Amino acid sequence: MSQQSVLPGSTGAEPVSGSGSGESASGRTSRLLRQASLRPVALWLFGLCLMIFMMVVIGGVTRLTGSGLSMVEWKPLLGWLPPISESEWVAAFRKYKLFPEYALRNAGMTLAEFKGIFWLEYIHRLWGRLIGVAFLLPFLWFWMRGRITRRIAPRLVLFFVLGAAQGVLGWWMVKSGLVDRPDVSQYRLVAHLGLAVLIYALMFWTALRLWDGDGEGNPAPGWILSLTTVVLVMVALTMVSGGFVAGLDAGLTYNTFPLMDGRWVPPAAWRNGLIDTFTDVTTVQFNHRLLAGVTFVLVVATYCFSFFVGTRGKVRIARHLVFAAALVQVIVGIATLMMQVPVPLAALHQAGALALLTAVMWMLYLLRKGDPLKAQFRART
Repeated sequence: MSQQSVLPGSTGAEPVSGSGSGESASGRTSRLLRQASLRPVALWLFGLCLMIFMMVVIGGVTRLTGSGLSMVEWKPLLGWLPPISESEWVAAFRKYKLFPEYALRNAGMTLAEFKGIFWLEYIHRLWGRLIGVAFLLPFLWFWMRGRITRRIAPRLVLFFVLGAAQGVLGWWMVKSGLVDRPDVSQYRLVAHLGLAVLIYALMFWTALRLWDGDGEGNPAPGWILSLTTVVLVMVALTMVSGGFVAGLDAGLTYNTFPLMDGRWVPPAAWRNGLIDTFTDVTTVQFNHRLLAGVTFVLVVATYCFSFFVGTRGKVRIARHLVFAAALVQVIVGIATLMMQVPVPLAALHQAGALALLTAVMWMLYLLRKGDPLKAQFRART
């Protein structure tokens, strides 16, 4: 990600000192033409990011409603159509009854009730297939039109490979809940969520770079870049810890805030050592609270310190978005906990996490490329 890109005119501002001032008219024209040719590719990737965003939310709802184990088979190529006839529905329900979730949680479930959980998981899987189609067909079209350059082709191929791996990983996760107990492994759940977020982040960053082209920029001062990078890492870690909360249903316990069991640090945390970080509901929830709190403090610090670097234009908008997204996320998270994880709030909390990650990435990107920023910072110092 060391290559930076900026078009000073993209925000209506004049080029700042040192940003392409020696570029010839022909060179600028050539760069603008290259940028224009890549913007359709960027728009395609932004559209895929939106689909992945929706996929993460759909997956969360599937998990929250207990629908994820309703489809006990995986047919990646032939599983496009759901059961259609009544006999097909009865056959699918009969297969479901052979696995622990029916006997231990849903004994006596009717066919109509089974259809309710089946449709959510089916939509989740169908949306994943549609993402694959929405990637592959435009990719082939852009490639035939010569829009896929040698520089970006390897990354696009990587996206396709990671997307295929995500499908395999999803089924591997589901299989962990089709054995002795009807709960998927929290490790596999976190891996599934983490890979989805990784694909989203890499694709979003790539789309940002393609949209702006290859112009040179003036990055922000190192300290504000470092602070924003730390915020990005903390947001990602908090999302990972949230995956463990979901995997262990840890949000259904200690439904008070800010104290847990009447204390800031619950005595039951880490009774078995570091392994409790991944296996104990008390420790997992405490860790999520702690990471979320530290992340919010860092967001506030970044928001305040960014005033000292003369942010304006898109950077100012991004700064406000990051703060607003973090504030809403904290409020929704607390409400979700205290109301014992209602599905709408919990889904909104998961969407909010990805929205916050997006806002922080956009702010970091703008700071790295200078949009414009450093000239004002120099004037103030």
